[in-house]
Amino acid sequence: MAKVIAVTNQKGGVGKTTTAINLSAALAMADMRVLVVDTDAQANCSSGLGVMKGSLESSIYNALIEATPLAEIVRDTELENLKLVPADKNLTGAAVEMLQMPGREYLVKRLLAPLLGRFDFILIDSPPSLNILTLNGLVAADSVLIPIQCEYFALEGLTDLFDTLARVRRGLNPGLSIEGILLTMFDERTNLSAQVRDDLVNHFADKVMETVIPRNVRLAEAPSFGKPAILYDIRSKGAESYLRLAKEILSHEKKGVGQRAGSADSRS
Repeated sequence: MAKVIAVTNQKGGVGKTTTAINLSAALAMADMRVLVVDTDAQANCSSGLGVMKGSLESSIYNALIEATPLAEIVRDTELENLKLVPADKNLTGAAVEMLQMPGREYLVKRLLAPLLGRFDFILIDSPPSLNILTLNGLVAADSVLIPIQCEYFALEGLTDLFDTLARVRRGLNPGLSIEGILLTMFDERTNLSAQVRDDLVNHFADKVMETVIPRNVRLAEAPSFGKPAILYDIRSKGAESYLRLAKEILSHEKKGVGQRAGSADSRS
């Protein structure tokens, strides 16, 4: 059964889509069966995984609005273990159309249900705002991974996001957990990056991922070639950092499975 992770931040430009692309590729390289679901109308996650803009006959829009089964929309990528549900510009309209639909917050969760047994991980790339598509991702997810750019206002935006997650847990998805806070665009040459990291650790302790994603030219170049950094330049610091992040998440999952098994044994 797949673990569903929403890659979310209400603030744009924090490395959210870069994380969805490269973490999914790193997990696939670790022999995990991975599905990426692009729910952002900008469709950058789709183009970053090789989908040419304007080339789609169907996208997640058709699943959300026209009830096309999601399995019919899943596309292959360059990595055998990595599949994609692409997005397109029609999603801009979907965000409005969905508001009139019954059970609108649960649409993505229902679409994913038939696919859960086919994958080990499902990553949802959310829009950089709190709209109905972002909310659908949070309702469908088991956990949320929060990329944070190393800048002065990071903590302020994170507090707002945690308030949103608390409301989602209270009303729509009580099982939603924090996968982790991921520091992105980290520049070890500046005091600011180190200060933001220290502030986050002081405020959120073990919720901060050990892996840090550095500023990296290769990581920035890869999307223009429609490739994850691992396929563009596996020796780059950016690719190596996402491989480390995948190992960290797999370690968390293995530890979590062990704890759940131990808890079940103690009840029996």
